Amino acid sequence: MQTSELKSFTSGEIAKFCGVTLRTVIRWIDSGKLKGYKLPGRGNNRVLQTDLLQFLNEHNMPIPSSLKNKEAPVVLIVDDELSMAKAIQRLARKAGLRSVIAENGFQAGMLLNEHKPDLMTLDLSMPGLNGFEVIKHTRANATFDQLKIVVISALPEDKLSEAKTLGANYAFPKPFEPHTLLGLFESILE
Repeated sequence: MQTSELKSFTSGEIAKFCGVTLRTVIRWIDSGKLKGYKLPGRGNNRVLQTDLLQFLNEHNMPIPSSLKNKEAPVVLIVDDELSMAKAIQRLARKAGLRSVIAENGFQAGMLLNEHKPDLMTLDLSMPGLNGFEVIKHTRANATFDQLKIVVISALPEDKLSEAKTLGANYAFPKPFEPHTLLGLFESILE
């Protein structure tokens, strides 16, 4: 993600990460030990994440887990209704997930192989390859054993149960409660 490359921290945030005072961080920056820059106007310091990581490594300081360069999990959102897919995408981003949208079952199959997501949300009613077929094909492929499948569909309860029988991990009716789906995303991440 391009935003992680340009992520920056304030002197106060760095002080908390390192367990030192704000004044110590400012001294590191002023002396050139820690590469930073000043914002125009107020003159507050900022340090890019890459520069902070380099500083911590050079000085054999522990690197907080929140700074380690791990990529966020990926969710594949499969829904032929783009407005619904975008609503799910907003919640996924709020939970810290990266996301990819597929507008049909065939496209979902291609994106599954390309992105190897950790999680897939899936509408059952789609033209062509429907959600039930996507679940069957996905569960038949050992590559996706660990993939969590979350069905979000307007079909009746018996169809949601059928999806779970085929291999979906969770099934929610449309319209879904945003806080419920957000909570699920966050719990799956843990």
